[in-house]
Amino acid sequence: MKKLLALILTVLMLMSVVACDSETQSDNGTNSSQSQNKNSKEITFDGLVAIDNAECTVKVTEIDPDNMWGYTLKVQLENKSDDKTYMFSVQDAAINGVQCDPFFATEVAAGKKSNEQISFTKGELDKNGIKDYTDIELSFRVYDSDDWMSDDVAKETVHIYPYGEENATKFVRTSQTTDTVLVDNEYVTVIVTGYENDDVWGYTAKLFLLNKTDKNVMFSVDEASVNGYMADPFFATSVSSGKCAFSSMSWSDSTLEENGITDVEEIEFNLRVYDEDNWLSDDLVNKTVTLIP
Repeated sequence: MKKLLALILTVLMLMSVVACDSETQSDNGTNSSQSQNKNSKEITFDGLVAIDNAECTVKVTEIDPDNMWGYTLKVQLENKSDDKTYMFSVQDAAINGVQCDPFFATEVAAGKKSNEQISFTKGELDKNGIKDYTDIELSFRVYDSDDWMSDDVAKETVHIYPYGEENATKFVRTSQTTDTVLVDNEYVTVIVTGYENDDVWGYTAKLFLLNKTDKNVMFSVDEASVNGYMADPFFATSVSSGKCAFSSMSWSDSTLEENGITDVEEIEFNLRVYDEDNWLSDDLVNKTVTLIP
């Protein structure tokens, strides 16, 4: 009886999740699920071998755009080693040039295969009008799970074109009247796109970041204050070369409460942008920023 009850509760929870997802509203007030189905083309993808060497194989076998966990790629992994456990991970990923993180990493034991899924949540992409995923870039890394100092078993970047490479598009953000441009130079662009009180992260400044260089770039802040009180936000974002990203910096409710802040009137911080792989190089940006939300 207990097992039956647990099964019924699980089914009800899954139905609730699917129902909530189908009713999510996009920025223009239309149903995002209906909009996705209306605008999407027919997927022509028929599989891709991303890695195939003496030690391992990674195959992308299928695309499931309507998976309950988000836009999903089904993959088959194979560890050809006789005695080593390998970690298969996605180190970097992008959709139409927008950096995303599917948080994918899984172990495969020696001599074994595994069928897995790489899923992208649609939230931020969908809100910014990215509904058709025309160019999915994945950087796979495979390495010995028990020896992090050893050389990578494999490292490869591939592009998946669900509608064919000739139909691939690159996201270009349209400027909004509410934007606050913090930096727009030959190296990077940093824009505050708005503010919100997030239920989880607290008071949040939403950001759009663009890396125009051929290097991986780190965006960070220090010496931050809110209404004149020192308050470090949750923020540090790496953006790969040539990519853009939606990000945010947040101050927890407890941080604001400790400083007696009920209304955020002024935010000040030092914005620093630099080559992530070369700490000795000159900063691309190092400036003091003042925001009046």
